Formats: sequence, structure tokens, C-alpha cells
Amino acid sequence: MNPSSARSARAARTTGDAILIGATLVLGVLTLIGEWAQTAAAPLILDCAVLGVSVALMPVLNRRRLLGAGLQAVLAALSPAGTPGSTIATINTAWRERFWPAAALAAAGVAAHLLRWIWRPYPGLTFGWWVILVLAAHAALFGWGAQARVRQRLIASLAERARRAETEQARRVAEARAQERTLIAREMHDVLAHRLSLLATYAGAMEYRPDAPAEQRAQAAGVIRTGVHEALEELREVIAVLRDDPAEAGEDGTRPQPTLGDLPALVAECRNAGMQVTVTDETTGDPPSTIGRAAYRIVQEALTNARKHASGAPVAITLAGDAGQGELTACVSNRLIADGGARLPGSGTGLVGLAERARLVGGQLEHRAGPQDFEVEARLPWR
Repeated sequence: MNPSSARSARAARTTGDAILIGATLVLGVLTLIGEWAQTAAAPLILDCAVLGVSVALMPVLNRRRLLGAGLQAVLAALSPAGTPGSTIATINTAWRERFWPAAALAAAGVAAHLLRWIWRPYPGLTFGWWVILVLAAHAALFGWGAQARVRQRLIASLAERARRAETEQARRVAEARAQERTLIAREMHDVLAHRLSLLATYAGAMEYRPDAPAEQRAQAAGVIRTGVHEALEELREVIAVLRDDPAEAGEDGTRPQPTLGDLPALVAECRNAGMQVTVTDETTGDPPSTIGRAAYRIVQEALTNARKHASGAPVAITLAGDAGQGELTACVSNRLIADGGARLPGSGTGLVGLAERARLVGGQLEHRAGPQDFEVEARLPWR
């Protein structure tokens, strides 16, 4: 315990002692006044002594409740001046102790008051009524203290649940942020890897063919400039969609995320970059946008990988499936060549990302290398 906590605990104990002492003294004096008014022969010295001892024992009740409550019950058996301390002890133990120890001390208080009747009966009451009053008073005191204890525990439980809920909410926010970062990274990889690989192809052609005609160099430079502009536009659109910001994405729905309907434009870009791409489309109908988008990204990444690792090799794209079959199959294969030219650097996680993308929509992805070709095949649910 640090010094500040120790000081706080001492201050709380001192305050508790003062409250118990003050309440016992005030109630004890009022009890003695009433007792002396009804019984002229009341033992003044004994009552004052019992009240003084009861007040002095209150700090013991604040620190060792069971012992303090037991001593207060003994004082209640000697004099009515011990009744205030005994009742306060009954409430205190019922509030702060477990049920059975508190119930036993309440029973001890009842027994002490009944025992006192033997040598000092209350004027104007029969023993039967005295038993009823004592039992009713201690049952009310015990119930009051137990109810306060239950309420305190309930409040503590609700506070703990609130704290756990805040912790859980903070954990969920952290997980959501991590998931969003992963999604942004995946989308950026799919978009930028395709665009930048095209730019690298044209830049490589300009580097290795410095003697090319000025018209071809100008055309390549124009393609690079257009590619950079489109890469920046697609990057902005990806971030806007991930943030779900209509002001960024455009309220008129322009430039939506690509699906299978945009595949011809992708193939045309690759062909313009010098790739030999053939497409066999055996699909009937349009799959849902989520599935179509996943298939588009998988084909796009497969074309990028083919351009990186087997530049100049022919690539074949095969699409098949319909709603009746319940499955969309996208297969991209390219010939393996001994010298793929100047290979472009990669992250090394492209195929892992493709498999994860397929899994997120309920599908699966396989890749295999044969003697003469490399193939990537994705099977996605139509719905």
C-alpha cells in the first residue's frame, strides 16, 4: 500500500470511529434519560459505566466487528445503556459481515436483552411483549443491515460490470481498428500492385530501349502519367469506401468498386502493357457484388503475379458458374518460362492475401505449379 492509500485508510477509520462514538453517546444519553424518568431507583453508576465502556469499545467494533459486537451484547445484558451500542453493532455486522456470523451476533443481542429482563425488567411490559419487541427490533435491524450489504454488493457488481464493459469496448475498438488497417492494406495491395506493375513494365521498356522512336517514348511516358493518376484515384476511392464517407466517394455513386463487369477493362490494360491474355467466360448471370468484387481482385492479383514472375508468358483466364451450380470458379494460369525477365519486387504475401479474401466470402483458393504452368483457382459461393 502506498503512503497516500495508507493515509486515506487511516482517515476513513478515524471518521468511522467518530461517527460510531457520537451515535452511541447520543443514543445512550437519551436512553438513560428515559430510564431514569421511569425508574427512580435506576443504578446510575452502573448505567454510566456501561455507557462509557460501550462508547470506548466502538473503535473495536470498527476494526474487529465480530469481537466488538460480542462485547456490546454483553454490555446490553447488564444495562439499558448498552442497548444503543448493541443495536449499532447488529446493524454494522449485518451490513459488513457474512450472513451466518451476522445472524449469530444478532441472536446474541436478542439473548442479552432477554437475559437482562431477569434482573431488570422494563416497567409496564410483560415478558411476552418484551420477547416480541426484542425479536421484532433485532429482526428489523438485521434485515436493514443485510439489505444495505446486498445493495452495496449490487452497486459494486454493477460498477465492475461497467468497468468490464468499458474494457471490452476498448478491446473491440482496438480489434476494429486492426481489422480496418488490415482491410486497407489488402485493398491497397490489390489496387497499387496492379497499377505499379504496369508502370514498371513501361518504365523498364523506356530504360532498355533508349533508342526507341520519340513517338513510342512519348506514348510510354503518357501511359505512365495516366497510370500514376489512376493509381492515386483508385487509392482515394479505396480509402473513401473503407471509411464509408459519401463526401469522399461521391453521392452519385460514380467510380464504384470494380466487379466482374470491369474485367474486360482490366484485360485491355494488361494487353496494352504487352501481356498475352485470353479470357474464357462461361458464367451465366451476374453474381452478387461482393462475390464479383472478390473474383475481380483475385484475377487482378493473379495477373499482377504473372507479370512480375513470368513476364512475357501467355496467361489464360477461365470463369465458370451460375446460380444453379451455386459456385463461381475463377482460374488464372500462366506458362512457366526459364527467364521471366527483370522480376519486380513483391511483398511475398500475395497468395496468402488471395486465400484470405476467398475465405472471407466463404470460398477457397488453391494454387499449384505444374511442369509447364502455374495455376491459381478460386471457388466462391454464388450467394
